[in-house]
Amino acid sequence: MQNINVVMLLIIGANVLVSIKGFNDYSFFEKYKFNIGGIRRGEQLRMLTSGFLHVDMTHLFFNMFSLYFFAPVVISYLGDIKFLIIYLGSLLVGNILSLLFHKDEYHYSAVGASGAVSGIIYSAILFKPGMSLFIMFIPIPIPAYIFGIGYLLYSIYGMKSKTDNIGHDAHFGGAVGGYILTLLMAPRLLTTNLLMVFLLAIPILILLLLKKLGKL
Repeated sequence: MQNINVVMLLIIGANVLVSIKGFNDYSFFEKYKFNIGGIRRGEQLRMLTSGFLHVDMTHLFFNMFSLYFFAPVVISYLGDIKFLIIYLGSLLVGNILSLLFHKDEYHYSAVGASGAVSGIIYSAILFKPGMSLFIMFIPIPIPAYIFGIGYLLYSIYGMKSKTDNIGHDAHFGGAVGGYILTLLMAPRLLTTNLLMVFLLAIPILILLLLKKLGKL
């Protein structure tokens, strides 16, 4: 059993406490969720607080479960403070991308730590691209870098199709935040793992191209 890191535990605790408060207090949930109209009225605090609210216990569990498994990898390489910077930075970058993509949809709302967790997952993959991941309904382990690339390509598909209620743009933005912040904090990866750095950048380049061509 892995050691429980105090900073990771505090983040999980904050998500649980804020989410439970939101489950039981509709006005609290509405006041602090990500909402385009509210943010454009000057309520920028929503950009941060929305990342600690969740729709229900299942949503909360899967985000915290993912964080529990990937956070120790990042912490072991970067330490507590840089891990926290990547977590919060990814949360904000994810919400900034959502704001850019939905800036004229005043009723658009979202909640969840998925952007922050995506950033931690992508950061962990940069450090250990060859680690094996087991995905639900897939009976064989998948190399982490394949999962990371596929995850972002699927996010692009979700952003284009808009056929569900998942905040794919926040997931994508969070992963980009984790990718950039990790490289800034661990530039050695550009020499020790350049191929993986390039491969993991491919979905980001595809998104930028699609955006420039007006396909998103």
